[in-house]
Amino acid sequence: MEAESKENILVVGYIMKPSRKEDFAKRGAFPSHPTQNGLIFLPLNFELPISSQLQQVDVLLHKATDEIVDVKMSSSSEFVDKIEYTKGMQDLQRYTESHPECCVIDPFPNIYPVLDRLRIQQILFGLENLCIKSCYRIRGPRFLKVNSFEEPNLEHRLFEAKLSFPNIVKPQVACGVAVAHSMAIVFNMEQYKGLNVPLPAVVQEYVDHSSCLFKFYVLGEKVFYAIKKSTPNAATLMGLPEACDLKPILFDSLKSLPIDKKNQQVEDGVSSAGIQQLDLELVTDAANWLRSVLNLTIFGFDVVIQEATGDHVIVDLNYLPSFKEVPDDVAIPAFWEAIKWRFKSERGQRNSSLALSSADSNIVSFP
Repeated sequence: MEAESKENILVVGYIMKPSRKEDFAKRGAFPSHPTQNGLIFLPLNFELPISSQLQQVDVLLHKATDEIVDVKMSSSSEFVDKIEYTKGMQDLQRYTESHPECCVIDPFPNIYPVLDRLRIQQILFGLENLCIKSCYRIRGPRFLKVNSFEEPNLEHRLFEAKLSFPNIVKPQVACGVAVAHSMAIVFNMEQYKGLNVPLPAVVQEYVDHSSCLFKFYVLGEKVFYAIKKSTPNAATLMGLPEACDLKPILFDSLKSLPIDKKNQQVEDGVSSAGIQQLDLELVTDAANWLRSVLNLTIFGFDVVIQEATGDHVIVDLNYLPSFKEVPDDVAIPAFWEAIKWRFKSERGQRNSSLALSSADSNIVSFP
């Protein structure tokens, strides 16, 4: 390798839980030899001093939520200061804060909004101001934050939030702790009594979407999507055994979703009606807007299309997803390019700031 080429090589240090690291590595995402765009990947671990390891890298890639010990939820909508990380992740965070020259994908403050389902909903409000030429609209679901399922005016608050039954109830904390994925579908007010979903919670409208969900992945400046089988429409849900027993449907969204096994409308996760309705340009514009607002490099979001209106509804948002549904020969080079793109962007902003600082130092003021 020529000396000039060596100078252009970027070392990407990565830290995440072993199973995730192994999954990415099996797909060829973390080569120890230079990629086509000049990246070399170096695994980091918390068994050795993290500061000495970080001195060897140009770019840091992390999945901080893998290292969350606890999230102290309360009635407050903000819980950034309530996140407890492992000691290793705390050391890493302190290092990056004191070494701004280290390019982080993505910085800790940037990921905090996607850890909070209430904050996600508030961000999605901004889609209403997006000027998009489409016969459909893209939006977040209607929602309501709940601190107690026993509050006497809950029914009135649901009505004011325009939430009709069924509702889907999710913990406010979106990831990082086991209970973040303990959810319920509720069919009437009685089922809120003693509901086994961690509080505080976010109640969302249940969108009839013909069992078809679109998983969108943003890798730098590129956007990909895949189609997955999802939960059935409300009328079908009400015929499931749990609903027939007048009970809420409880489920863990990481393990399994309530589905109608008899429904043949969606075959292998693909609904022809849903695909025909998908406005790819509309969702791509929303993805670009989210990238700008969140200032994230690699993230994903789920879209369902409301059967009655054609509304494209964003029902979930997360950072550094696995993007398994996108073929590796397409996704992995895009993944590498996203990292390089972020590094160049950060370096460009840093150089601009230095140039401005230098220019300011040469300004002479006159009385």
